[in-house]
Order: sequence, then C-alpha cells, then structure tokens
Amino acid sequence: MNLAEKIDVYEGFPIEGISFKDINSLIMDPEAYKEMVDLLVEKTKDLGATKVVSTESRGYILGCPLAYALGIGFVPVRKPGKLPGKTLSESYDLEYGQDTVEIQEKGINPGDKVILIDDLLATGGTLKASADLVKKLGGDITKVLTLIELTDLKGADKLKDYDYESIIQYPA
Repeated sequence: MNLAEKIDVYEGFPIEGISFKDINSLIMDPEAYKEMVDLLVEKTKDLGATKVVSTESRGYILGCPLAYALGIGFVPVRKPGKLPGKTLSESYDLEYGQDTVEIQEKGINPGDKVILIDDLLATGGTLKASADLVKKLGGDITKVLTLIELTDLKGADKLKDYDYESIIQYPA
C-alpha cells in the first residue's frame, strides 16, 4: 500500500498559501493505519529503545501505538501548563515569535534510549526542542521519525545530529 496516497491534501487550509497534509484520512483507514504502525515498528524494533517521546497532539497518534507495540513507555511533550508535577521547558523560534514545549522531569531517566516521533516535520523547531529536553534529562535519542516531511522547509537540518527519517516527503 502506498501510504502517501492515503494522505488528503487541502490547498489553502488553514490560510491561503498553505498546502495542508491531513493524516486523518490515513488513520481513518484501518488497513492504512495498521500498515503505518507496522512500518514504524519495523524501523525501530531493533534499537533497544526504552521510551517513545512524542509531541501533542497528532504526534501521539503515532507515538502511542508505537510504544505499545514495542512494549515500552510513552512520554508526552506538551504546550506549557498542560503537564502536572515538575516539568522542564524548552523554547524555540518560530517564523514570527517563539513557542515553548514541556516534558515531565520524571518521564526520562538518565540512560533511557528514546525514539522521538511526530506526524510532520516542517521547520524542525518542535522536534529539536523536544530532542533538547530529552538530552537535558539524560536520555539518548536513538531515532527521530516523522510520517511526513516538508522537504523545502529544511527542518531536517535542525536534526542533523540525530538518526532522522521520514516516511513520506512533500515539497512545502
């Protein structure tokens, strides 16, 4: 099955000039969703990972079933103020301004081998900030995965220190 064919593309959404890649059409198809998860498992099963880390919210759609299939823990990365307990935060630059993500300090233990996964890589800010959080907590990132990469935006450049891979590539 060609997973790219299962992705709906909406031109001009949410604003004019954006070509939105919608994974909802893929995950609504049970065969495509299963194939996607199986592919992610195949790419990560031999890494010896102990945790999957993923960003809210669409990243969870990939991260949770991957962690379950591998039999390892899942650690969410969220926007500020959404996680209880002690958290660590990391800010990153956007085209106009900044954003911040947080992780619970107890989510990663020193020496954890981490798979970092998200649905889409655009400019790379969110994934790089998430990787920085994992490293600050003593985790070792064994793989960074995305379902989709918008190659023209060169977000992969921010992940050059990691083993990064995308399943489907589009020009922005």
